[in-house]
Amino acid sequence: MYKEQTPDILAAFDAFDSAVFAQEGREIPIKYRELMAIAVALTTQCVYCIDFHTAQAARAGATEAELAETAWVATALRAGAAFTHGRLAFKLSEAHQH
Repeated sequence: MYKEQTPDILAAFDAFDSAVFAQEGREIPIKYRELMAIAVALTTQCVYCIDFHTAQAARAGATEAELAETAWVATALRAGAAFTHGRLAFKLSEAHQH
């Protein structure tokens, strides 16, 4: 669908994505960029991204221990967001009290 309807945008996205995940020429090694991608994918709950970037991280040499720690980082951030949003809910409930 994208290729037929918006080939120029797809090509631009592919070039962007290829630059972000280039094997060489970046300051952060590919293994760590893939682990970051997994953490983001876990947080956004993108099953396709989780599958793809987990395979890429494994190819880049990520260990199961690194994957586990990556999942814990994502878990902490997601839980932290729920915690801080809970604080916001308390503030908003005070504003709605009559």
